[in-house]
Amino acid sequence: MNAEEAEELLREAVGFLVTLVEACGAIVIAVGAVWAFIRFVAVAVRGGGARRFVPVRLTLGRFLALGLEFQLASDVLRTAVAPSFEELGKLAVVAAIRTALNYFLSKEIAEERRQVAEDREHAGHDDPPAGRTAPEHGR
Repeated sequence: MNAEEAEELLREAVGFLVTLVEACGAIVIAVGAVWAFIRFVAVAVRGGGARRFVPVRLTLGRFLALGLEFQLASDVLRTAVAPSFEELGKLAVVAAIRTALNYFLSKEIAEERRQVAEDREHAGHDDPPAGRTAPEHGR
């Protein structure tokens, strides 16, 4: 096997890996979207206000962030074998866009988590201590 044949074999192997990693990312995003939709419907049927949707959004955000990581990994793999300057430029643009999306998604997830923690903390202060009942008004 000469160098050209070896490089072609490597290109085919990397091409297969790129497809596999892209498929993994797509599956992660699809599973997250389906899960979030099912949870969205369940929360909407039960009611309870907009705050009840926050955990659904958080989980969907985690699925999206993970899916974006897989997609970025496939882009990196795509340029692993003798990339041209044009391919490297495209990778840089795509990586920057996906990294920015992931950054802002992570910030939103962190903010939503903070709000959920605050809601739980405030809800805990409204409850009477364990073993006691809340005083009745009007007595």
